[in-house]
Amino acid sequence: MKEKYYITTAIAYTSGKPHIGNTYEIVLADSIARYKRLKGFDVYFQTGTDEHGEKIQIKAKDKGLSPKEFVDDIANEIKNIWDIMNTSYDKFVRTTDENHEKIVQKIFKKMYDKGDIYLGEYQGLYCTPCESFWTESQLVDGKCPDCGREVELKKEDAYFFKLSKYQDKLIEYIETHPEFIKPESRKNEMINNFLKPGLQDLCVSRTSFDWGIPVDFDSKHVVYVWLDALNNYITNIGYNPDGSTEEFHKLWPADLHLIGKDIIRFHTIYWPCFLMSLDLPLPKQVFGHPWLIMSDGKMSKSKGNVIYADDLVKEFGVDAVRYYVLHEIPYASDGVFTKDLLIERINGDLVNILGNLVNRTISMAQKYFNGHLENKQVCEELDNNIIEIVNNLEDKLEIKMNDLEIGAAIDEIFEVFRRCNKYIDETTPWILAKDDTKKDRLETVIYNIIEAIRASAVFLEPFLPDTSFNILTQLNITDKSIKFKDKNVYELNDPVILFQRIDVDKE
Repeated sequence: MKEKYYITTAIAYTSGKPHIGNTYEIVLADSIARYKRLKGFDVYFQTGTDEHGEKIQIKAKDKGLSPKEFVDDIANEIKNIWDIMNTSYDKFVRTTDENHEKIVQKIFKKMYDKGDIYLGEYQGLYCTPCESFWTESQLVDGKCPDCGREVELKKEDAYFFKLSKYQDKLIEYIETHPEFIKPESRKNEMINNFLKPGLQDLCVSRTSFDWGIPVDFDSKHVVYVWLDALNNYITNIGYNPDGSTEEFHKLWPADLHLIGKDIIRFHTIYWPCFLMSLDLPLPKQVFGHPWLIMSDGKMSKSKGNVIYADDLVKEFGVDAVRYYVLHEIPYASDGVFTKDLLIERINGDLVNILGNLVNRTISMAQKYFNGHLENKQVCEELDNNIIEIVNNLEDKLEIKMNDLEIGAAIDEIFEVFRRCNKYIDETTPWILAKDDTKKDRLETVIYNIIEAIRASAVFLEPFLPDTSFNILTQLNITDKSIKFKDKNVYELNDPVILFQRIDVDKE
């Protein structure tokens, strides 16, 4: 039996087309899911869309559509972009799915019967775009602390969830499970800014709009966004208060919730308290990743600085865009997108380091050996280093990937490619080719490079899947072992350009 690995992204809000910053999350999750599959895990990778709420109802009305028509269009657009980015999710969920809605109603009733949900009256400062209530002290310059927009005073009957009941238990859990919230700065923020000052009970229903899941025992109310949205992680794998499926018991708890840093509070405070109320184990880890921003700050339509992934893919190709977002965003701080830097990475890393290495090595193998290559074992001391760096790659990647340092993991693979380029300069195959007595040494050298490329290309698959496939196709080999092998026999295909150099002046 393979060990399971359940990874989720946050579900994308269906208010509009996702920009490249939103798209970063699904690509990041995909690289982790693919890596875990490569390592032999039984991976379940879930993503999808969050489709209820007042903001959706308003946007749909403005466009002359029903809320369901509106979210159908946006959900299809989001799924299309996830597919364009070549992401390998196992399930794309929607909060308008009938099963999700039915189970959320059961969850609400179970919490109510337990005494964790009660009816009261809410008066608070409400931000419609964020669908969040705030206290006066939480506002920044009198505006929403998350998005900076105006808030309005709202008063209505509402059901509340007793967050305060689980406050001490959650603090104890976080402090005894240091791996639960990553990075460390997010954990400290949650404890010091929210938990220790004291939690207020959470509004979990609304009556001022009707685009939501109805509370089945009180039809004036619809379930409020976070109790609806967060439960997607369990409703879609078979959770049911009346009796859950075998799949649920196999998959839960989730191994990783991968989310943006702006919604870390909901996933590390609200969600754990909901799970405690349901007597369910907490997810093993929540990673609040940084943002991809523009040089003039966050992307926004009002600034006119929004860039979309599908547009970039049309211009530069999917793996070039994947490489940029995975490599350029640090583990715990925001990354900046500029087209100049994207082009620099394409020309420098993808063309010069990787593309040229593969092309010239296969070309030499074709020129000197008609593409037929075996290891003649005519070795020198410097060969050991190239073999060693390939065989050490697995352990180095494992450390980086376990720490979710994806960019650093990619650097480890490219370090092998750099070493291969240096090895070519050190062994000078073009000089060896002039001496018939050195033919076996020449074949050994080229074999070493080809075998290093093969093993590294296998590890490249989680990050640049098309490129990995194209390299292995040129090598014409099905061996996907991750160590250097002495006895492969190659019948290489003709070389094909992996990445086209971008004309900087033209761009």
